Amino acid sequence: MTRRGNRRRRRSSSLMYQEPPESLEQQSDQATMPNLNAQWVNAKGAWMIHIILIALLKILYDILPGVSQETSWTLTNATYMAGSYLMFHYVRGVPFEFNAGAYDNLNMWEQIDNGDQYTPAKKFLLAVPICLFLVSTHYTHYDITYFMVNFLATVAVVVPKLPALHRMRFAFFNYEPEAPSEDSRR
Repeated sequence: MTRRGNRRRRRSSSLMYQEPPESLEQQSDQATMPNLNAQWVNAKGAWMIHIILIALLKILYDILPGVSQETSWTLTNATYMAGSYLMFHYVRGVPFEFNAGAYDNLNMWEQIDNGDQYTPAKKFLLAVPICLFLVSTHYTHYDITYFMVNFLATVAVVVPKLPALHRMRFAFFNYEPEAPSEDSRR
């Protein structure tokens, strides 16, 4: 029988797993320095960035020849949702090395406002994809094909923001190799 310590091995067949809470060491590392990676959402004008990005995406798709208004709105919605998912839910840790790995197991959404739910920043970041979905659905004249594309893109971004999925990981989106066993370290 091999010694595995207190670490519980994740089953390889599990598609969804719960990220364990931070250890005391990680909590103390997080408390030593401010998390500049997640504090930008509360900065003055940070919320306008989302509106400006959506407007720029819409203008970009409008100037492409042969793109209808319906396709333009759907592409705007899908592009914003893909970028939002990538930024807030897929990438973990801090892209800048000033926190010494204190947030390596958390994605941006979990870092915002120290993981508190229903803060003004999180409410805004949840409302933007929903509002963009409603606007894009209206301007695509409720066509079922455009609706399904817009709906699926929105669901992929809104569902991971829900409190029930806080610190939940999907194995087929975030590949995480298992830690080496005690025997292989010797």
